[in-house]
Amino acid sequence: MGMLMRPHRWTPPRPTARARQTRSDPPMPQIRLLPLPGNGPEDVVVLPDGRIVTGTDDGAIWRVDPASGTVERIADAGGRPLGMHAEADGALLICVAGRGILRLAEAGADLEVVVGEIDGAPIAFPSNVIRDDDGTTYFSISSRRWPFEEWMTDILEHSGSGQLVRRDPDGHLEVLVDGLQFANGVVLAPDRSCLLVAETGAYRITRYWLTGPRAGTTDYVAENLPGSPDNMLVGSDGLVWVGMVSPRNPLLDRLFPLPGILRRLVDALPDRLTPAPVRSVWVLAFDFDGTLVHDLQRDGADYALVTAVAEHNGTLYLGSLSEPAIAVTSVPVT
Repeated sequence: MGMLMRPHRWTPPRPTARARQTRSDPPMPQIRLLPLPGNGPEDVVVLPDGRIVTGTDDGAIWRVDPASGTVERIADAGGRPLGMHAEADGALLICVAGRGILRLAEAGADLEVVVGEIDGAPIAFPSNVIRDDDGTTYFSISSRRWPFEEWMTDILEHSGSGQLVRRDPDGHLEVLVDGLQFANGVVLAPDRSCLLVAETGAYRITRYWLTGPRAGTTDYVAENLPGSPDNMLVGSDGLVWVGMVSPRNPLLDRLFPLPGILRRLVDALPDRLTPAPVRSVWVLAFDFDGTLVHDLQRDGADYALVTAVAEHNGTLYLGSLSEPAIAVTSVPVT
């Protein structure tokens, strides 16, 4: 199955009426916070025993008991932890900026590098990872041009250098899709028919078919989203839960069609003059046909920049790019 190339140039469509919605119905229930000793739990995953794991911007990997709030440091990633995947035995796969895909077999163990480079080039910006039961690993690379610390530069440049990659159990690597706009969250369909990958820079969720007559091709599960999708996980309810880091920024929508050099000039401006994420608490949930099942929002007074959501038996655990806590809420009963 060869590498599927995608065009780099992309002009965002005008937001639809659905995209302009700013209030969910029913509203997201009240949130409570599980404080952390560090900032920026960019991804959150639920272990088989119900505890939560996340990583913070100081490189620490934390295991959290959601009932008691007890926080335990279980590893140091040696870089910025990003997307994670919990295996059935409790082992973790962790995307670490500047290091690649690492594996933590158990608390306190040394981290093993699973994938550190592709064709001799280091993986500087791995974003999200998932592993199938047969040992096949899938992961996304947000950008091959810019490191994690300059993620906004990649968004503004709109480099389209993101990738979706497969690692076979024997270690063979294959780029399944190239040219993605800031590739982010990755999920595998329970029936192994397809992979979904969030394109944060294009407001969409792309589907890559693994089986059937469309195997090796892509289409879209969701397009023209009203905000930027980030990490994704399949919940215990079978839905694809998506962290929405921010509503769409009208200035970004106007900038994307412009020549790259003009967008780079904007990036060079002082931070106060460049597009900034809007503070909000926002998650979506889709089925694998792309039907929107939940659109849950709150204002961002107490929490914001939701980059991850893990659903477990009706409870939602939220991660953030900047907050010093995991947020906990629930799926509304309708």
